[in-house]
Amino acid sequence: MRLLFLGDVVGRPGRRAVGPVIRRLRRDEGVALVIANGENASHGKGLTPATAEELRDAGVDVLTSGNHVWQERSLIPYLDENPRLLRPLNFAPGVPGRGWTVVSAGPGGTPVAVVNLIGRVFMPPAECPFRAVDAVLPEVARAARLIVVDMHGEATSEKVAMGRYLDGRVSAVVGSHTHVQTADEVVLPGGTAYLTDAGMCGPLDSVLGVRTDRVIARFLSQMPTRFDVADGPAVVQGAVIEVDESTGRARGVRRVQERLAA
Repeated sequence: MRLLFLGDVVGRPGRRAVGPVIRRLRRDEGVALVIANGENASHGKGLTPATAEELRDAGVDVLTSGNHVWQERSLIPYLDENPRLLRPLNFAPGVPGRGWTVVSAGPGGTPVAVVNLIGRVFMPPAECPFRAVDAVLPEVARAARLIVVDMHGEATSEKVAMGRYLDGRVSAVVGSHTHVQTADEVVLPGGTAYLTDAGMCGPLDSVLGVRTDRVIARFLSQMPTRFDVADGPAVVQGAVIEVDESTGRARGVRRVQERLAA
């Protein structure tokens, strides 16, 4: 089975770009399930119910998130109502939403679990992602043999450590948050596919999806600056992961990077 993980979707350019790529990969490569980090999909920061539904219509099966998930208050009831939208598992106990889910993929309806974690290095306060995932993995593994983890974090070391920590216990660990795709895709010795960061789906001529002039003005002046999403051609980045349905182990992982005209 092939699964597609897409990096952080940034604003309208990212939302519009993912659909054609998803449709082509489903058709040409038999991708059975699509996971995307959607926490920047609405105006470059946050997610609304409307933008979440737009991504669902574009072909995304499960949406993960991160530190910007509370940006739009309208999303809070939606989080409770929609099991295919996740917030980080290791947020404080009792907050809205859920940190993992199970969906059916492919013609046979194979159960696939998706777990959403957030790092603590250079990030807002959160519980320990390592202990949090340890606590739920037995239950997750009973529900699905195929398990994909979104490790939303700033520090590469923390994400690499999570990949090694979960090697042999999950099918894949893919990082998100930095909007910069890394080139370290690998199947680890225990059979877990790993990529430090999937990258982003958003404007190519930008600084992490934001208008270049606005970001440079901020660096030069150190004054508050409105960060608007850039225009122009978009890039879609992520990873296709091939998983053995009988074992849950990864057979391969390759990066996706496609540029689309404006």
